[in-house]
Amino acid sequence: MPIFIAPHNIDLKVLKIMVDETTKKHLENLGITIGSKIQVLSSESGSVILLVKNSRLALDRNIAMKILVA
Repeated sequence: MPIFIAPHNIDLKVLKIMVDETTKKHLENLGITIGSKIQVLSSESGSVILLVKNSRLALDRNIAMKILVA
């Protein structure tokens, strides 16, 4: 399921990242890689707040819909 609709405050594993190479590299630099563990803290109308390696990150809804987790 995409991060945007994932349940909150549950450990999730990134399965697939369907973005262009430049964006994928940027996400890797932020700690979002295939197999990494994340938590969704909140999902507002336009963005998603994530917990990645004890850091909070905000992602745009368009990018969050292209990252699949389980």
